[in-house]
Amino acid sequence: MRIAPLVVGLCAGLLVPVIVGAETLRDAIAADYQISLGGIFTQLHSHPELSGREVETAKFLAKTLRGFGYEVTAGVGGTGVVAVMKNGGGPTVLLRADMDGLPVEENTGLPYASKARQTDLAGKDMPVMHACGHDVHVTALIGAAKQLMQRKGEWSGTLVLIGQPAEETLAGARAMLEDGLYQRFPKPDYALAFHVSARHPAGKVQVPMGIAYSSADSVAIVVHGVGAHGAAPHLGVDPVLVASQIVVTLQSVVSRTIDPLAPGVITVGTIHGGTKSNVIGDRVDLQLTVRADSFAVREQLLESIDRVAAGVATSLGVPADRMPEVIRSKTETTPPTINDEATARRIRAAFVEKLGAAQVVDQQREGMGAEDFARLIAPGLDVKGVYFAVGGTAPEELAKAPSHHSPFFRIRQEPAIKTGAEAMVVGALTLLAR
Repeated sequence: MRIAPLVVGLCAGLLVPVIVGAETLRDAIAADYQISLGGIFTQLHSHPELSGREVETAKFLAKTLRGFGYEVTAGVGGTGVVAVMKNGGGPTVLLRADMDGLPVEENTGLPYASKARQTDLAGKDMPVMHACGHDVHVTALIGAAKQLMQRKGEWSGTLVLIGQPAEETLAGARAMLEDGLYQRFPKPDYALAFHVSARHPAGKVQVPMGIAYSSADSVAIVVHGVGAHGAAPHLGVDPVLVASQIVVTLQSVVSRTIDPLAPGVITVGTIHGGTKSNVIGDRVDLQLTVRADSFAVREQLLESIDRVAAGVATSLGVPADRMPEVIRSKTETTPPTINDEATARRIRAAFVEKLGAAQVVDQQREGMGAEDFARLIAPGLDVKGVYFAVGGTAPEELAKAPSHHSPFFRIRQEPAIKTGAEAMVVGALTLLAR
């Protein structure tokens, strides 16, 4: 089923410049929300698109940013959008929003809940939902883009705005970079982005001083055995037993081989093997996700998986020519997202001053989620990055708020969008101050 095009007319109010005058940034964004941003969010939420298939979302974003006066290029790294506005000498600041939804069937009961289905890149027909808040990110980027255009007298330098595809598969940032993001367009000195969070109070912001998100690596292990009758296991090598022992032993990698103060996760998400109860098969497939907060621990965990798989297989008699295959994904992989501390302190101070001290919170991370924004600020690129969180759940609902990627995921969009847009503008103006 084809996804209906986004209703571009909803952004008509945004395309008409207004006189800012004495109007505060917060008031201006609030007015934009009532005129257009609220409707844009609803439309984006109702029409999500899967990773790498964000065709209509990209068209909508490109048209909107072009209407503001940005120089826009579409089709970067697939469906990525890059918008540039040059405004005199100074640094270059990149603002990023990811655009993709998830293959989840929405069950929120919202009047604008997604009923969309789409064929994914593998050719499977799937339900689609914005179950991670990327609709908030795109809407806030549009709001920030307008305000920064109208406030050109307050900053000097170059703005680069990107609508990034395929964050959920950790492929979009890499694809845009490989398509010349930092060669074809002004290379940023700074990069900013945020994620709306169901675990933070709506409208509050948090700026990590260092680690913001963990690394993520998808790893497959193909365990080979020697088939036999289930009643005569001594005549074969049981790959189910080998795979099970690998799963158990992998847990000792984190508990016994890395520093107890260094976070790390190895999760075996799937295990598939066998055809019948009385048949010892010859293959079991495992799929893992690996998480770490440092480059060193990440590599240690990945190397340990190779060692454990080979060692367990050898100990259980797997023939040398049938040792496990450990396959690291070349696409579902991203390093840890680590904020530049000096820039993070500068941005946090600006948030305290402009948004108000009560709006800036310090909150411990929950879990080891990953973000491919890390690729845009990876070591060696010389781009100072800050990735922050914007709350999206009413305080009284925090204890029972559905998690990201849940069919029940729901964000209080108005405070999240308003705060997200204001924070992006404040961050950009801080780095581009005349």
